[in-house]
Amino acid sequence: MRHAPVTWQDPAFPGHGDWSALGAGGCGASAVHVDATPVRFDRPIPGELLTTLTWRNLRGKTRTLKHVVDGRLERSISLQGFYRLTPESAGELAQVVHSAP
Repeated sequence: MRHAPVTWQDPAFPGHGDWSALGAGGCGASAVHVDATPVRFDRPIPGELLTTLTWRNLRGKTRTLKHVVDGRLERSISLQGFYRLTPESAGELAQVVHSAP
């Protein structure tokens, strides 16, 4: 269990002086906003579309969703990472979103 420093002179992370500049939590991560289609929860995505959606990372590696069973996404682990929808998949998903009644 880590204890908070008693005074400002005490290192925040004893033994990790080189990393103390990252801040109290040891990391300077923050959310980044990107203008995009708003998230909607009132529009179901057809199960057959889930199996075809494709993402690409900066190196050009592509991947599809895993754990899609009977048209349902059972685990979201394959959504994690630094990937973007391919333009084709983004277009298909946009059609579903914009066809809302």
